[in-house]
Amino acid sequence: MYSGSSTQVNSRPASQTRQSSMDDEGWQRRRNMYRRESNMSEASFMTDVEMAHDEVFSGPMSESVPTATSAFSHRRSRADSNASFAFYDDELDENFDAEDAFPEDEFPEEAVLDEEEEDEEIERERERQGSVRSLGVEDTFVEPELDGFQDEESQSESRPSFASSRKSSGTSRTSRGSRSSRRSAEAPLLKRHTSNGSENSGQGRGGRTNQKIYILTEDMTIVVAGFKTSLFGFVLYICMCVLTGGVGYLVLRWLPKWYVRVISRSTPLGQCDWVVIENLWGEMILQDLSKKVFGHSLSAVFGYNEKSKFREYDEYDDPILDELRILDYRYIRFCYHPVKDKFVLGNTWKDPNWTDVAAVREGIDTEEAENRERIFGTNEIDIKQKTTGQLLLDEAFHPFYVFQIASLVLWSLDEYYYYAACIFLISAVSVTTTLVETKATMKRLRDISRFECDIRVLRGGFWRYVESSELVPGDVYEVTDPNLGQFPCDSLLLSGDCIVNESMLTGESVPVSKTPASDETLELLNLSSSSMHPDVAKHMLFSGTKIIRARRPQDDKSDEAAALALVVRTGFNTTKGALVRSILFPKPSGFKFYRDSFRYISVMASIAAVGFIASLINFIRLGLHPGLIIIRALDLITIVVPPALPATLTIGTNFALQRLKSKLIFCISPQRVNVGGKIDVMCFDKTGTLTEDGLDVLGVRVVSRPANRYSDLLTDSSSLLPGGQYERDPTIDYNANKAILYTMATCHSLRIVDGEFIGDPLDLKISRRGPERPSGGEDEEDNSLTPSVARPPPGMEFDIDEEEHSPNSRRPIELGVLKSFEFVSQLRRASVIVRQFGEKSGDVYVKGAPEAMKDICKPESFPPDYDELLAYYTHRGFRVIACATKHIFKLNWLKVQKMKREEAESNLDFMGFIIFENKLKERSAEVIAELTEANIRTVMCTGDNILTAISVARECGVIDRSAHCFVPHFVEGDARTPLSKLVWESVDNPVYTLDEHTLQPLPPPAEHDSSLPYDVSNLRNYSVAVSGDVFRWVVDFASPKVLANLLVIGQVFARMSPDEKHELVEKLQSIDYCAGFCGDGANDCGALKAADVGISLSEAEASVAAPFTSRVFDISCVPEVIREGRAALVTSFSCFKYMSLYSAIRFTSVSFLYATASNLGDFQFLFIDLFLILPIAIFMGWSGPYPELSKKRPTASLVSRKILTPLLGQIVLCIVTQLIGWLIVRQQPWYQPPVLDKGHSNSTNSENSTLFLLSCYQYILSAVVLSVGKPFRQSMAHNLPFVITLLVDLAITSYMLFDPAPWLYNLMQLTWMSQGFRIFVLTLGVGMFGVSYLAERQVFPRLAKWVGTFNQRFRGKEKKRKGYKVVLEDMRVL
Repeated sequence: MYSGSSTQVNSRPASQTRQSSMDDEGWQRRRNMYRRESNMSEASFMTDVEMAHDEVFSGPMSESVPTATSAFSHRRSRADSNASFAFYDDELDENFDAEDAFPEDEFPEEAVLDEEEEDEEIERERERQGSVRSLGVEDTFVEPELDGFQDEESQSESRPSFASSRKSSGTSRTSRGSRSSRRSAEAPLLKRHTSNGSENSGQGRGGRTNQKIYILTEDMTIVVAGFKTSLFGFVLYICMCVLTGGVGYLVLRWLPKWYVRVISRSTPLGQCDWVVIENLWGEMILQDLSKKVFGHSLSAVFGYNEKSKFREYDEYDDPILDELRILDYRYIRFCYHPVKDKFVLGNTWKDPNWTDVAAVREGIDTEEAENRERIFGTNEIDIKQKTTGQLLLDEAFHPFYVFQIASLVLWSLDEYYYYAACIFLISAVSVTTTLVETKATMKRLRDISRFECDIRVLRGGFWRYVESSELVPGDVYEVTDPNLGQFPCDSLLLSGDCIVNESMLTGESVPVSKTPASDETLELLNLSSSSMHPDVAKHMLFSGTKIIRARRPQDDKSDEAAALALVVRTGFNTTKGALVRSILFPKPSGFKFYRDSFRYISVMASIAAVGFIASLINFIRLGLHPGLIIIRALDLITIVVPPALPATLTIGTNFALQRLKSKLIFCISPQRVNVGGKIDVMCFDKTGTLTEDGLDVLGVRVVSRPANRYSDLLTDSSSLLPGGQYERDPTIDYNANKAILYTMATCHSLRIVDGEFIGDPLDLKISRRGPERPSGGEDEEDNSLTPSVARPPPGMEFDIDEEEHSPNSRRPIELGVLKSFEFVSQLRRASVIVRQFGEKSGDVYVKGAPEAMKDICKPESFPPDYDELLAYYTHRGFRVIACATKHIFKLNWLKVQKMKREEAESNLDFMGFIIFENKLKERSAEVIAELTEANIRTVMCTGDNILTAISVARECGVIDRSAHCFVPHFVEGDARTPLSKLVWESVDNPVYTLDEHTLQPLPPPAEHDSSLPYDVSNLRNYSVAVSGDVFRWVVDFASPKVLANLLVIGQVFARMSPDEKHELVEKLQSIDYCAGFCGDGANDCGALKAADVGISLSEAEASVAAPFTSRVFDISCVPEVIREGRAALVTSFSCFKYMSLYSAIRFTSVSFLYATASNLGDFQFLFIDLFLILPIAIFMGWSGPYPELSKKRPTASLVSRKILTPLLGQIVLCIVTQLIGWLIVRQQPWYQPPVLDKGHSNSTNSENSTLFLLSCYQYILSAVVLSVGKPFRQSMAHNLPFVITLLVDLAITSYMLFDPAPWLYNLMQLTWMSQGFRIFVLTLGVGMFGVSYLAERQVFPRLAKWVGTFNQRFRGKEKKRKGYKVVLEDMRVL
């Protein structure tokens, strides 16, 4: 693997490569050369994938926010691959080193080549001029160095690899070409040699003006462009603002790209005063640079180059930095590197002196602390809060409110004072409410994230108390300070030991033990990597995690002894800071409804523009006053685009949020509620989600020696190892029983704090089954090097197997744990080295996953039916833990401490199984059945054994009990080998298999006797279960077709790491699934955030990263979220259609009245908006979700024919209705025409009265037509406030039509009309309601379908279908 090498890429387009790769035959020929989503590499696949496998760590750093990209970030496509940036030119920057896309300190060796190599490379460059293209950042992807080491130089035929010569940089880009092309890309960065091509390399004459940066930990790409304010441009801007009366200011505020182009000039990054930052989602901000006088060396900010470690110090390589230029974006700090002419991440810095623990314990002096505070900032997670004035300004200058203000001014000029005053009051209340909620939310988040306390710190050789905000990287502080309840920063434990609760990061409230770091730990510490090496994580104290117990070092008896920690990251650079950032800046959901709604508004605005022009011409023809002409014409725009439209779009969502809250389901991302209505597939974690949190110990199956057979199920400790000699069967050797009992007593993570055991729930369950007291206790506090000790309970202190008169017969059983190797997820086991008090020999006890035992145990120690018994229990949903041991004859303390894990966990004797029962939660099967009935696919994604997972999946209904479930296994190679071969066999009958290229069932052999329930007739109804290693191989090396087929038929994904869960969700989304994920928060944070709808069942702080959190800890929340999402989605569409129809009705009324220079009256407008539209729009969204989930899903596209066809049809019917009323009233003998007043509009006329009353019926009855009920919402009859509102409005309108009181008659400026005509108006309104209702339910849906068919035939292009549906259809055809 190459260290950050930029290389030549194949010029063949990716799309063609991907298309051709679908050819299975060609893929088989080439898959030994290619990975999915990558190009050729000279690196060995064996080495690459082995390293990728070895550093899968499910520790806090990889499980915590902001992303779970820790182990497999290189497998996923770069998020910025298709992003377009306003201030970045890919072609100009093509020749820049691709390193620009990555955090600087991840690739420190790239900065400057060795001088001897430079001349050689330049010569080669001249020979290759124009022949190769350097790798642009858009073609780059990130690959972590996962075994802790990487090559110092690129691997080539003539030069060997130095893979083990130095520490990893954490991530690396895999080489995709020759070493020469890598150097060609690096050449432009060399400042000592000028290249002819530098002017075309994206770099201006004075240096580069823009830079693309990929922030690995945030999975985000940004572009930074430097600018200075132009005096001429600024003056021009001021003039524009003044001359346009502030309109220019508003336009440029809303369009920052134009603003930048007007007032600034592009400037090299090293000279600019401010920058424009744009991310891949198109969000753009202008940010001032912070400039500080510095006067220290470059290495003080950026650390040392890796190569410079092996060279003597040279001032030329480490110049003095006079000025420090700092850029803070979303609380991520970048520092400008003057030599490399770019901004680099500041949170990856590691002090070059952090190599020796003894030296590090000396701390730093005050001057150095002040210097580092200037560089890294204070140790505060302090969210900047805008002042009330700023929030008010932001809200008031939003386009929606600006439009409202303009409308208010317009209405006031038109003497609509009452109407303007009421709308102003409503807007003011809305702004105030938003302001109060925003301030409260920010204050709540600020209170949660902010932490301050006094810390005892070693500065300049003296201990002193400082505020926690003053801590800087390199400080040494005391952990055992009784005032310290949680860690203020990310730090390494240097001495003493701690037990901490890391639920803030992992969502799992299991205490974790921390031990002192060593020199090797400091060497492995890599702050630029998104993952944390497991050998570092067990010494790392993460910010925000709570201290359960901290103890001073036991080997130091002095009064000054204390547990010490080294500060390595502070403020927002810490893991807690990353968590807060993920809450503050969530990724956009990608839901198009709101974008489409504003697109539709723009179309309506263009219609208003046409009406504006028509009205203008008509008013000029009528000779009206110019002022009245302008006001009337502009008023038409406010009618077509109602100011209340954006607010009504959120009504359904707000009601849904309230209903979810009443069911103890909380949401931090309201937009995700609507997304919940589109869920296609729902992924579930198993343990704690589908099944109960706790496991019950069913019993133990011990291997009896020498028969090498399993014992019966031993359900308690007394049957496992009887306490009396007379109780024991003389034909049984109880040594294996004793070994399992000792394993249960010693091999665990339990600790005693305040007299109570704390630790992993599984270990707690085991400990309660054993008679021995688990190791650990308060007596450890007083013993320096005395190990943790396990003792039996009273009455069982002595080993009855000892000879009666031997010296050991009266010696109590005391098992001292000399060394423990903690559980590591990729090894799937834990072990301890134990010695009985007084003995010179010792034992190793190991427990872990049964699959992990075959590699470390003697083959002869396994019973012949090992696999059969394991399958028996796992098939039935039991969780199985295997135990093994070995005896070490000569053992001393020094030998134990030097013993490596590989040595301890080898050549073991298998002892037996501990079997646990994991019960389904009460609602799991019921909910899965409900989702399946609603055609929502369910998938299980768990870290448990695959057979156990299949059993639970069948029990809860994720997999059909009568259907075949196929499980793949490697028959050639393994997960790290590109040419591996998989066989997909039925878990129930291996005779049935799948085709390895299509995953389609193969016919069974002719001689096989098929029998139900797993016969040939059920072969079409089958599913697939895969383990994490197979999933990894399919993603990396299998054809895209196999991957796509696996994604659509895979029901169970077992032995999945947190990152593989994350990746599974992303892969499902890549074939157009709208994917949800429900987990208990433990290890699921990445998947919960990646999913379109993530639902956490945990109360821990880490769960706030999920959009939804349920306080009812079962999956009943999932259908609730989907139901509410569907209801909210339909409500949003209904409200939008209603508001659009309201605009069309009013636009029609006003347009007819404008023909004779008339208009609606002030109180008529007021009545329509406040008494009709507002309550109807609000209560329309009050309807709850339909109790049953339909197989049909609501449409999510506003511009679809299903939405627009009925809407346009309703608009046409409304226009026709008003046209009939307008024409008929003009023919009446009592018709009172409008009086033409060139200065004012006359509202008292027959046309006005007719259209006003008729439109009132339309407003009311249209709500009934558009109020959608079954299958997504409850019927209108269940919405009592809505029904009452409609009845009251109908009563008032009918009262005004037939017999209004004189005061109301005058207030509404009505005119007299005959009784017969009044009945005609009522009949017309109600009759057209019947036509509209029938058309909405029967005619328009068919018309929309016909429009779609016609559109396809006319365009000759089929409708784009979702990717997973295409895959499923292809599988059915085969």
